[in-house]
Amino acid sequence: MVAVIGDIHGCFYTLVKLIDQLDRYYPNVPIYSVGDLVDRGNFSFEVVDFFLERKIFFTKGNHDLMFYDHFNNPESIFAYSWFSNGAMSTLRSYQDRIEKIDEHLSYIDSMPLFFNLDDCFISHAGISNRFAKLINQNVLNDDKLLLQILNQSIETDYGILWCRERLLNIGKLQVVGHTRMSEPTYDSQSNSIYIDCGAVSGNKLVSVIIENGKVVEYIWTRTELMDIM
Repeated sequence: MVAVIGDIHGCFYTLVKLIDQLDRYYPNVPIYSVGDLVDRGNFSFEVVDFFLERKIFFTKGNHDLMFYDHFNNPESIFAYSWFSNGAMSTLRSYQDRIEKIDEHLSYIDSMPLFFNLDDCFISHAGISNRFAKLINQNVLNDDKLLLQILNQSIETDYGILWCRERLLNIGKLQVVGHTRMSEPTYDSQSNSIYIDCGAVSGNKLVSVIIENGKVVEYIWTRTELMDIM
């Protein structure tokens, strides 16, 4: 059994409320996130620091990688895109804590592009159906080979950080964020569930409890206005 949280985007106080619920109802469940910890909301620093303190696992989101690349790979397309995708709110959150930025960036860099768990497959935007000819069950059983294939398209609009296309049915539940929905949305054709429910837009932050590839329960909280006002 695992809990997976949708895109947070600097909504720290909303995140804390959701984690309190998870701690209360599922005190021993491992907690993961589909990424996009930073940008747009007011408290990116606090979100990353909280994840680091709690040792919460997350997959890199496109916003997390844009943040990282701005400081470490400034020629990349991710770095180039950052200032049109919420960079200023993240920089403001670090302005009086700049001494911690290297630690936070190293923490982001240490996180993978996916978690291929027994219960589900977690990534930020999912594996596109375009990979149908490249990814079979043998590849899915070899995380190193799968990563090599996915890395080749990481900068494309169908890559695992940006995809908004139909996802590939990989024979295991995919849990993704990135594509914003008003409610958690299950796509039966691809066996995928979308859990970015627009916390930073004032809707809600959602977590899904999954066991053996099945949804047990959704736990969510409305956005705290201080995170976005």
